[in-house]
Amino acid sequence: FYTVADDEILELKKHGYKIILYTGRFTLHKGLDYLIRALQKVVKKHPRTKLIFVGSGEKEFELIELAAHLGLSGHVIFAGWMSGKNLARMYASADVYVQPSVSEPFGISPLEALTHHTPVIVSKQSGVAEGLHSALKVDFWDVDGLAERLIALLSYPGLYTTLRSDGYD
Repeated sequence: FYTVADDEILELKKHGYKIILYTGRFTLHKGLDYLIRALQKVVKKHPRTKLIFVGSGEKEFELIELAAHLGLSGHVIFAGWMSGKNLARMYASADVYVQPSVSEPFGISPLEALTHHTPVIVSKQSGVAEGLHSALKVDFWDVDGLAERLIALLSYPGLYTTLRSDGYD
């Protein structure tokens, strides 16, 4: 595990890596353990995939341990807290933004991702899911469903392009 500057993300992209992004607090109700478990399935299909966590919180070390236990150390990056231009570049560099929340009254991060033309996947349990019509949705606990949606976005350019443009609109 390592932290990474946003210019290093651009370097990963140049080398063909797909970027899955999460931004926010690392707390129990964010469902981040489900995202890491889904990543395990994604890298079998797309081994050049990185999951980048931007933010911090009390569950950070548990997430690091889970990723290590699942053999994903080389696929997970903890980039620390970002704001302003650095965060904007991170959103713009991502191939997909995921908000797997167990409980989320609304959640502004998926909207921020969409303003940077980044497709989003949100849990059906988040309040923002009700208002997003051009996003993929999944139950927070459905690791297989989340993995399938991630693989689809990373595999099918037509789906990616449609969600990218429709989400921005």
